[in-house]
Formats: sequence, C-alpha cells, structure tokens
Amino acid sequence: MLAVDRDACDLLCLDLPHAEEIRAGLPEPSPVEKAAAAARALGDPTRLTIAAALFTGGELCVCDASWVVGAAQNLTSHHLRQLKAAGLVTARRDGRLVMHALTARGRALVAAVLDVTADDVR
Repeated sequence: MLAVDRDACDLLCLDLPHAEEIRAGLPEPSPVEKAAAAARALGDPTRLTIAAALFTGGELCVCDASWVVGAAQNLTSHHLRQLKAAGLVTARRDGRLVMHALTARGRALVAAVLDVTADDVR
C-alpha cells in the first residue's frame, strides 16, 4: 500500500503566471540568509530569554542581564555576543560597564516571536 502525502496535491497543477509573479517578488538569497541567521539566534531558549529581558528592560549590563535571567555571567556574555553577531543587539561602553540593548530589528523580531508589543510590557 502506498503512503499518501496529505500535504501534496493529488493532481499536478501549476498556475504559472501566478507562480512566476510570486517568484519574481522573492528577496535575494543574501537578505534571506541574514534573516534566517537572526531567527536562529532567537532559537535558543537562553538567548530568547535574554532578548526578552532586553525587550522589557531596555538597556542592561551583563551583570544585570545575568541576574535577571538566572544564568552565569560568562554564559550570558556568550549569548549576548551571538545576538550581537546576528545584528539583534548593540553594545556600548559606559565607563567600566558594557551596556546592551536590542536593535530595532531585534525588538521587532522578539516581539514577533513572543507575540508581544511594547504596550504588553511594563
């Protein structure tokens, strides 16, 4: 007995004009790869929790972020570097502290992933 693929059409059909219109409107591979990397960066529960803390708290140093999320400072620092590499977090030095904050893209992605808005926070 053959397995039935319930997610595939039973009939081979193609609306070529419609399909070509959609294909022509797709983004180039480079921005898609960057977007996928940003999405992957939030795929780790610890990184997503850190990003959520930044979403709620605005700017945090590693010490505060570590305490808020309940993770070791070296682990939090590691995850912040990954979020920064993905373009979701910025860092600035304030004297002896390094303050981290979500970028606009980071805020938008965290809001989408967690299904929250700025009004839901605070």
